[in-house]
Parts: sequence; structure tokens; C-alpha cells
Amino acid sequence: MHAVVFEEFGGPEVLRTQDVAEPHAGPGEVRVSVRAAGVNPIDFKIRRGWTQGFIDVTFPATPGLEVAGVVDEVGAGAEFAIGDEVVGWSTTGSYAEHAVVGNVVPKPAGVSWEQAVGLPVAGETAQRVLDELGIKDGETLLLHGAAGGVGSIAVQLATAAGATVIGTASPVNHDFLREIGAIPVAYGDGLLDRVREAAPQGIDAVFDAAGQGGLEESIELRGGTDRIVTIADMQAGALGVAVSAASSASPEEIGAGLSKQLQAAADGNLTVRVAETFALSDAAKAQELSESGHAQGKVVVLL
Repeated sequence: MHAVVFEEFGGPEVLRTQDVAEPHAGPGEVRVSVRAAGVNPIDFKIRRGWTQGFIDVTFPATPGLEVAGVVDEVGAGAEFAIGDEVVGWSTTGSYAEHAVVGNVVPKPAGVSWEQAVGLPVAGETAQRVLDELGIKDGETLLLHGAAGGVGSIAVQLATAAGATVIGTASPVNHDFLREIGAIPVAYGDGLLDRVREAAPQGIDAVFDAAGQGGLEESIELRGGTDRIVTIADMQAGALGVAVSAASSASPEEIGAGLSKQLQAAADGNLTVRVAETFALSDAAKAQELSESGHAQGKVVVLL
């Protein structure tokens, strides 16, 4: 089968497409014929070797955690049938024609492949951080990187919970943020004044999904580091800000959350913004866009 592989750490140029042996489903797993693979910041961090000791790599490696596709092989005990359309987390790398999936849920018919694959990582991350912050009805959340894959899902989950969301983003994304329920503000110089003008009632919590500055201003707005969480800023530790990196929920709980979000998307109650799609052979370009930090939504590899 065709798959994207890398055999050394480095930039996007280390990725190449080649023929590799097909993986096979083990007990409790299914193999899927991949229709869409999600591209996430963790992918380029793994490729650059930044996650060694946390997520170790054995070469040759195929990138990709998120996968949406059609079941074509069923392992013992897996509760799916050949031909089922599913979404989940790949254990063998999703930038490939076939991928083995352990934690998997059905894909609703009303959700496209690229929308579906935009939810496993972004949806779980967004809900996890909102739970860690304890966002409640009537509160005001400052969300950095609100137009990105994780940020845009978090905006919608927070507003559905009754919160007011102040979302930082470049001006080109402000109309989109208004559409999904956020009050947009531009990041950069003068951020403090703009946030205070948008939220004279004050900020109850801060979710940093951007990792591109804003934590020091967030601390000033909060009067300390309480109820500030980042998923992307490596300077957080020096500032005393909490970093959310992994879920403590069970696979069953995570799967149930994904199913709920997929159904919300099918019902038109949750928007998954797709920035751009790429062919498997252009996976390096997909990761380059993801790594730039300028993708306006989810980056997807389509097969």
C-alpha cells in the first residue's frame, strides 16, 4: 500500500510516499480503507523529534493520529462490520491507504470525511480544557487562537454551555468567529485594551490554543495564573501557567464524546472548519501549512 513515511527527524522534506506492507487488525481493532487523515500540530512535533520520551518514534514511521474511513478488516471482538464508515484514532499512522484503529466510533451519514476527521483530536482537546477550566453558564472565556481547529470547536462548546467567548484571531477570521458565536479581537500590540473593551465584565478563564503569545496579558487580565490553561505555549512553565497535554478519560468516555460531537455536526449544531485538503503525495505541504500556524481551520489529507 502507499503510505507517507519518514526515517529521520527534520523538516517537511523528510516525508516521502512509498510502498509499505499493509497493517492488519488485532483483537478489538479494525482496519480501515482511509478516506481522510487529520493533520495536527503534534504530527510535525513528532516529525522533528520534539516528543521523544513522551511519544517515541521507531523508524520508518508513518504520521497521523486521526483517521476516517471504511472498515475493510475486523479483528476478534471488534463490534464493527466490513463496510462500516468509522472515525477514530490510528495506531499505525493515518497518512496511508490503510490504517488500524483501536478507539473508533461510527461516522454519521450527514458528516463529510474531512469534517469527521477534524473532530477526534480537536474535539477531545477542546472539551478536556473547558472541563479543566470549569467553564460555567454566564462566565466569560478568553480564547487565544479561536479560529483554529481546536479553538473553533472550543468556541462552540463554550457558547453552548452558556459562556461568552472573547476570541483572539487575525482580522481575516473575525467574520467566521462571529458566525460561530465568539466576540473577535485582534491579537498583537494593544491586546489588553481590546479585551477589556470587549469584556468590561472581566475574564473568568483563559484557554490558549495558539501558543503564540498572550499568556502574560492573560495573567494580567486574570490577576494571576488561576484558571489559565494552554495546549501550545512552551513558555507556560516559566510563567506558572498550566499545560494540558493528555486526557485521563477512558477510551470509552473519549469515544462517547466523539460520537456526541459527530452527531452535533450531522445535525448542523457544530461547525468543523476545513482550511485546506491535500493529496497523500502532498503530505509534506499539509504539514508545512499546519506548522506555519496560519491554517484557518482543519488541515486534512484526503485519499
